Amino acid sequence: MEEFREKQKLQRKKTEILMDAAHKQKSLQFKKTMDAKKIYEQKCRDKDEAEQAVHRSANLVNPKQQEKLFVKLATSKTAVEDSDKTYMMHVSTLDKIREDWQSEHIKACEMFEAQECERINFFRNALWLHMNQLSQQCVTSDDMYEEVRKSLEACSIEKDIAFFVNHRKTGQTPPAPIMYENFYCPQKNTASQGKALGPNLAR
Repeated sequence: MEEFREKQKLQRKKTEILMDAAHKQKSLQFKKTMDAKKIYEQKCRDKDEAEQAVHRSANLVNPKQQEKLFVKLATSKTAVEDSDKTYMMHVSTLDKIREDWQSEHIKACEMFEAQECERINFFRNALWLHMNQLSQQCVTSDDMYEEVRKSLEACSIEKDIAFFVNHRKTGQTPPAPIMYENFYCPQKNTASQGKALGPNLAR
């Protein structure tokens, strides 16, 4: 029994290591995505301010100042385009990592369920064999051992697993993906719409 427990412990450890790595990767990518979103939104605000500055300077006599404002506006538009691409790339990467994490989670749950079936079956069989040995050695106590055997016959792996799942389940809906949010069209929160509109056409 000790060998069996150690074997299952090693199997669980390997799965837990994989799950920890997947979770850390997902958390790290989520942080990168949120940072990219903040940068993208800031660049959009910078571009808006540059556009307003150009409009305000329309009546300025100094052409050098106007030229500086136009250069700043062009630079800010380029920065918005770059940050928009980076943001969408991080969203796409996060969704791929989320799918991988979800797949690892499913495999881990299936492995733990298989382990539990194996554990129940192993200890059930071991206890059954032990009862048979005791029965052979102590005929006078055979009636009590027979009661134990009847209890073991009523053991149902499926019911045991179903009972555990019903009392310990965490839900049937996996975490929702992080969607792309265009700065100018917040009501259209899909990555595909964001790609179709682009930063220049969103207004």
